[in-house]
Amino acid sequence: MVAKTKIQYVCTQCGAVYAKQVGKCFSCGSFNTVIEEKVVKGAKAQVSLRDQQSTVTPILEVDSLKIARIKAPGQELNRILGGGLVPGSVILLGGEPGIGKSTLLLQTALRSNNTILYVSGEESLNQIKIRADRIGIDNENCLLLNETCVEEVIKQFKQYKPQWVIIDSIQTMYSQYLDATPGTVAQIRESSSLLIQYAKQNDVPIILVGHITKEGQLAGPKVLEHMVDTVLQFEGETQNAYRILRSFKNRFGSAQELGIYEMTASGMREVSNPSEILISQRSENLSGIAVVASLEGNRPLLIETQALVSNAVYGNPQRNTNGYELKRLNMLLAVLEKRGSYQLGMMDVFVNIAGGLKTADTAADLGIAASIISSLLNKPLPSKMAFAGEIGLSGEVRPVPRIELRIKEAQKLGFKHFMLSDQNDIQIETKKIEIIRIENITEAFSKLFS
Repeated sequence: MVAKTKIQYVCTQCGAVYAKQVGKCFSCGSFNTVIEEKVVKGAKAQVSLRDQQSTVTPILEVDSLKIARIKAPGQELNRILGGGLVPGSVILLGGEPGIGKSTLLLQTALRSNNTILYVSGEESLNQIKIRADRIGIDNENCLLLNETCVEEVIKQFKQYKPQWVIIDSIQTMYSQYLDATPGTVAQIRESSSLLIQYAKQNDVPIILVGHITKEGQLAGPKVLEHMVDTVLQFEGETQNAYRILRSFKNRFGSAQELGIYEMTASGMREVSNPSEILISQRSENLSGIAVVASLEGNRPLLIETQALVSNAVYGNPQRNTNGYELKRLNMLLAVLEKRGSYQLGMMDVFVNIAGGLKTADTAADLGIAASIISSLLNKPLPSKMAFAGEIGLSGEVRPVPRIELRIKEAQKLGFKHFMLSDQNDIQIETKKIEIIRIENITEAFSKLFS
């Protein structure tokens, strides 16, 4: 049968296929995401993933086995993945160009005791060797392959049988049975599908490196994020030495974990105690600075929040945030003005989370509100004080979960005071730290600035 070339239109967000060009995808509702692609009909991939035939098995006949995870070098990656790599899992790692994705994965492969196949479609073997020499690690178990055809890659999998695989990157992979350019929706979907099938059927974990778009989203069809088991995002500023590895999806562990690395001349260094680098060492008390006991997944972090309040010079007050949600900041400002009688309507308000960290923990509300009022009144907050509390629309301070972990982290770093909601129940010993219980923001600011 002769293969026929056909033109189809595919949505880059959800992968929906249309017979003609449309401005809006009717499947996901996105605008201007439908692009033209050429596909070959009649050609089918001839790659064999395994020899055994698939069988249908009743669930009662399936043995309940405890999965033995494959440990990666270090502690950060293992904790983010929920204890290690699950055999047969597929992990998608995204990040901006130059953030250090390839360095982190090559360093992990070089430090592992397992046989790892590093497949690169972007760099030659000599370029990878130069980076390995810079890292300063030699490991004969780290195998390199420079290939972009996914069928040829799978043939090498079957020959060398690695214990886990790194694909850098999925956008460079292509199937020889599709007449489409590498990086298009059809090629990414087909290449990912073949790699995921191999991983599931042979219990080999695979890490896929993914590019991101200028909007910060992973490039390729949105369905790719649903196909994989884990989605990780490598974040950070290129001018900042610290990088944050964050989990957005994890079928085998918590989806809210994060790890912190430091980019050095010899690769990525794990930061074992991130709270120390997120809190600046100041010789004097300054207004507008508060320390929040945040919780990222199962990891407590003490982060420094900075606020600056000044008169709006040009009439329209500015509201800018870095690392904190702007809509939540606007809500806090409305609560402070309505319930606390603080005149912030004609003030510029700037909020920054130190260290380049982004937090979505509502427990940061109390600390951010305290830093805003501290900057407004130009009065510094008490030293060695941490905050944890969610602020409601009526001005009440609501309890936050896992308060014991937050208090333990504050005690470990030498904090003497901890302000929280009076509804939080504490089950641990707190002799080394003073617990300040408050009911609403009026009571909180009365104790802070009286």
